[in-house]
Amino acid sequence: MLARTALAAALAVSVAGCGLLGGAGDHERATIYAPDVRIEPDPSWPRVDWQLAIGNAASSRVTDSPRINVRPVPSELEVYAGAAWAQPATELLEDTLLRAFEDSGRIEAVAGNDSGIRSDYKLVLDLRRFESDYAGAAVPSATIEVAAKLLYNREQRVAASRTFLQAVPAEGTDVDAVVAAFEQALAALTAEVVGWTLASGNADAVNVVPPPAPR
Repeated sequence: MLARTALAAALAVSVAGCGLLGGAGDHERATIYAPDVRIEPDPSWPRVDWQLAIGNAASSRVTDSPRINVRPVPSELEVYAGAAWAQPATELLEDTLLRAFEDSGRIEAVAGNDSGIRSDYKLVLDLRRFESDYAGAAVPSATIEVAAKLLYNREQRVAASRTFLQAVPAEGTDVDAVVAAFEQALAALTAEVVGWTLASGNADAVNVVPPPAPR
């Protein structure tokens, strides 16, 4: 499931193992990880007749990076040397959600924020954490935290909001094991967000008053 390719030697990593990137030390080739997350639709998900736009996810500069973050202790945030995501974390999240909605067959239309579709609802995302966190354990957990708001576009009203958190322990401390845990965490979180969005939008749409017909 892990797609890995060698990055050009122009990308430099200054330290070996787990540590911060930067500096002008010896160059080493980096491995690029591109999680391929597919979600099976849940039979309980409702079928909806409204359209959805997925907004560009907000995040801190440290979190929204191709670097794979690791938190060895609560007060420190580092990155795995010689490894990177194929996309910044926010784009990984957006693309995975978009594909899951499209593959679900439960929604009339869904697109990214810049697509130009006239959506009824908009999913606004704040990616708070996308990191490997030891949290005092012998092995880290792939930890993803997302705050989501579902907006009804015509009134710019918050129809629903919720924070999602997934922490999946890796089977080891090596980067391959950590990335595999991220795939599981991203899959679980995506399924939760898709199901919640469809159910929340459907519940809100029942109470929406249609605009008056043109004269």
